[in-house]
Amino acid sequence: MIFEQQGRERFLDAVTGFEAAVRAQDADRSQHTFQELHTYFDQAGDHEITQAGPRLAALLPKVPPGPRGVVAVMAGACVERGADATRCAPHILDGLADALAAAGTFCERWAATGGGDLPEPDAGGPGPEIVERVGWEAATGWWSLPQWETASVAMLNHPAVRTGLDSARRTELLRALSAVEEASGHPFKCLTYALLVLDDEPLVVIHRPSGTGYALRMHGIGDNFQLHTLLADVLVGGGHIPGRAPSAEEAAVCRDAPGQVLTTGSFNLVAPSGEWIWNEGTPSDIPVVDGVRLLVLDPPPYERSWPAGRFFPGMTGDLVLERVLDTAETERWAALCTPAG
Repeated sequence: MIFEQQGRERFLDAVTGFEAAVRAQDADRSQHTFQELHTYFDQAGDHEITQAGPRLAALLPKVPPGPRGVVAVMAGACVERGADATRCAPHILDGLADALAAAGTFCERWAATGGGDLPEPDAGGPGPEIVERVGWEAATGWWSLPQWETASVAMLNHPAVRTGLDSARRTELLRALSAVEEASGHPFKCLTYALLVLDDEPLVVIHRPSGTGYALRMHGIGDNFQLHTLLADVLVGGGHIPGRAPSAEEAAVCRDAPGQVLTTGSFNLVAPSGEWIWNEGTPSDIPVVDGVRLLVLDPPPYERSWPAGRFFPGMTGDLVLERVLDTAETERWAALCTPAG
């Protein structure tokens, strides 16, 4: 018990020492206290973690580019252990924007100096030949981007962070991320999907075989595999349409239960234009028609199975049936959809 108390005290002492060293621009002291943060993090209690997360996040603008991404990851780990995500997120997402800009510069300079396969970031940091070729800040931006992805996803797991993110800022981050992905050929799928998650999002579903329609609302659904399973749970499991209903466990792991359970698809997800909506995509792929996302459910052309669960294990999700559409409403929405086939 005494050792645990000392460990907790040492972690907050390390945070305080790191803050002082960074603000004083004392490189040697910063390195020493940075190592102490790693040493005592696992021993820290929940109370210390909740204090440390916002303090580390707020310090990020003053941390040198080299260790900045690692400190962001540690702040993210604090959030995963209970620190306030809404206090940490603005600093993390600001750092993400800076890292994306630097990584974009890296890709431009790499192409301008001969191109070739981009180096894979490793724990050792960019070597001198990389730095000489593109510059220190650009190289560090590329090297640290996986760390910023990890830290940002930890923030975006929380609905208050997602709903509090300004739409213009979200668009800006997605645009910068897309540019880096295109220039580098390297996908940052977790970050992209996290930025695309919809909350309190209305969805109209037309079940073509039965000619029925439904008004639903989506919350925190990471991909269309998760959406597909929840649609089957709500509509088939709810007795509204025929088909295979997921088990209670299959549905639970798509909401808030841990783990994955094998499931089998019940529908083919189709856009109003007739194009398929792939399970591998996200609910943001569903087109908006007359201000609402509109989805058609057709019979599955073949049997598809996958592990039901959440793309983001730390993000709870849900799909809620608000009401069954009457015949007139259903026909109005169905008229906006291309006929089957």
